[in-house]
Amino acid sequence: MKDTVWLDCENDLLMYIDQTKLPTELKICSCDDVFDLYEIIKRLSIRGAPAIGVGAAIGLFAAANKFEDETEDGFLYSFKKGAEYVNSSRPTAVNLSWAVKRMINCAEQHKGNGVDAIKKALKEEAIAIYNEDIECCKKIGLHGEKLIKDGDGILTHCNAGSLAAVRYGTALAPIYVAHENGKKIRVYADETRPLLQGARLTAYELAESGIDVTLQCDNMVSSLMREGRINAVFVGADRVAANGDTANKIGTSGVAIIAKHYGIPFYVCAPFSTIDFNCESGKDIIIEQRLDSEVTEMHYKTRMTHENVKVYNPAFDVTDNSLITGIITERGVFTGDELIKQK
Repeated sequence: MKDTVWLDCENDLLMYIDQTKLPTELKICSCDDVFDLYEIIKRLSIRGAPAIGVGAAIGLFAAANKFEDETEDGFLYSFKKGAEYVNSSRPTAVNLSWAVKRMINCAEQHKGNGVDAIKKALKEEAIAIYNEDIECCKKIGLHGEKLIKDGDGILTHCNAGSLAAVRYGTALAPIYVAHENGKKIRVYADETRPLLQGARLTAYELAESGIDVTLQCDNMVSSLMREGRINAVFVGADRVAANGDTANKIGTSGVAIIAKHYGIPFYVCAPFSTIDFNCESGKDIIIEQRLDSEVTEMHYKTRMTHENVKVYNPAFDVTDNSLITGIITERGVFTGDELIKQK
């Protein structure tokens, strides 16, 4: 697999795989404009919490490098406004706001050295965020791999693999490391309605990597678990509250409830930057509401329901910490009670 997002250092461009085109087309695109960056993240061309953060950091540098402001004050004003605009594209994933704040802080810390020096620092910071994500995901994989036995069947929901980060991903990182270490594993990927990230992305990247993967509809989870095919569940997270509640793609909490019923361990994999210690619990997480058309028309040749039907389409749901066996980060595996001590 190629990196999902990266910096073209020679031309100072954000490069990315357009995930809306997968699995039928592997399209590589570029960006150096704040307004385009907002749309790219909003329409899910770049999606997955870590990838959004890295993409935002690189994209903000690429856009800022084209700013024509000659004074520091003018440049910093334009950069902050652009960063705030990009930050508003997706409200749930904390990695976006984390990366945006980091880039703003970087710009402010180099005030007084001139516009060119600020741009240079922003480039270095964006590259650092990119490299840190790769290292972080590999560490998540190393910690999580210890929880996988040879021959295990692993269930995952949505896409938290390499396409959701730069490489390795979060929830799929333990699977990739286990595969590298020669463990024979079977992965079951929920299709993940309505955007089908599991069908379009997870199944695609696992199959491309030579990993045994089976696709099933979201409502088939209980059947799989009842038949004894699932030994563990690994999912990602777009935001983790201080108490260990997690927000992930819609449908995740249902999987956790069913796993609890069957006594199957349920693990959430996320970079430590995904933990929002200012968010006390899942009740405080803002849940993004998306377009009706994603349910009624997307992936259909014609509209599949009556035009007067109302649509409920939250992008995420919250999984209570009591349902989570462990939260796997680059720092290790924690329960909700242990997490707050890491602040």
